[in-house]
Amino acid sequence: MNTVVFGISKDSIKSHINFSNKLNLNFKLLSDTEKEVHKLYETWKLKKMFGKEYYGTVRSTFIIDEEGILIKEYRNVKVKGHVGKVLEFVGNLN
Repeated sequence: MNTVVFGISKDSIKSHINFSNKLNLNFKLLSDTEKEVHKLYETWKLKKMFGKEYYGTVRSTFIIDEEGILIKEYRNVKVKGHVGKVLEFVGNLN
């Protein structure tokens, strides 16, 4: 579909290698241990679980066009069904 796919998380490069090998991923995982990209895209947020507050990553997907313009974002992504939604959106771009 003429796209580039990659994932970014605050986990280490070593962790990414292990995770990618375990799941046999066919895309790159980038490490953002300093949370620079997380902060830029506002995905490092205060969360709450069982009454406790903590900072963590809000799972998100961003679609950026060939000009580098953000054209679609999905926030608070749930894995189930998400890939299909993204593929449908990207497929309709052409």
